[in-house]
Amino acid sequence: MHFSLLEPLPPALAGALTELRGQLAALNPVVVAYSGGVDSALVAAIALEQCGQGALAITGVSPALAPHLRQEARIQAGWLGIRHREIPTSELADPAYASNPEQRCYACKRELHRLLAPIAAAARGASVVDGVNADDLGDHRPGIRAAREFGVRSPLAAVGLTKAEVRQLSRALGLPWWDKPAQPCLASRFAYGEPITAERLQRVAAAEAWLLAAGWAEVRVRCQGQTARIELPAEQLELALGRWAKSEPRQALVTAFLALGFTAVGLDLEGLVSGKLNRELAASPLPELSGSGQQ
Repeated sequence: MHFSLLEPLPPALAGALTELRGQLAALNPVVVAYSGGVDSALVAAIALEQCGQGALAITGVSPALAPHLRQEARIQAGWLGIRHREIPTSELADPAYASNPEQRCYACKRELHRLLAPIAAAARGASVVDGVNADDLGDHRPGIRAAREFGVRSPLAAVGLTKAEVRQLSRALGLPWWDKPAQPCLASRFAYGEPITAERLQRVAAAEAWLLAAGWAEVRVRCQGQTARIELPAEQLELALGRWAKSEPRQALVTAFLALGFTAVGLDLEGLVSGKLNRELAASPLPELSGSGQQ
């Protein structure tokens, strides 16, 4: 298989694609930590192109993965034709995750890569690769440290591809999900320090599914205690305010959210901002991790 370009690329981006192909070919065989997001899907596509049956995509499944995203990951893997497995993960059993500290993502990725390591070893000593891009390196991403401790490689970051360039490259290669909205795991809907449980994750997943079914393509339902705070892209706020100013659609929304167990629901007037909950981290330095990653 070879993905042909459907549109020309700037020379620098074409060079990055050549380098990406070379890196994955050199690693053959590979196990792709595959969430179904745009980044890991591009890595999976190029891994399949360069490694054929030596490429295996694996999705970690827990209550923090929204059901519709799990289904999308399956569909995308089938469209590509890459071998795909799902494995259950148990990060909720780890207090370093469930208590929702600032380093929660470290515990999550540690659990994932603890499970991927023996799978990769059994697959002819395959290298594990992920979808971390160059932009991620400048964000609060404790999970990157966990991946590095397990020897995971990040080919997108290694060739300097940013999120925007990943989308541009995916579109040029004909990947139909190139403009898919970013969808961080459901645990990101809770402020640090608020406990995470399967029930709370499922409540958020159901609330976001309700909004998606109502026609909102990109949403977040942030939880503050038992209150739901809806985030929509800023350019859609006027539409939302107009729609929910009317009694019938507003009551339908409130009724649905109360039925899920929320006690109040509101709309964030700033709009959807990725990583908004990380703002509180600027007020105090992050604690150092011990060798085990426990808080």
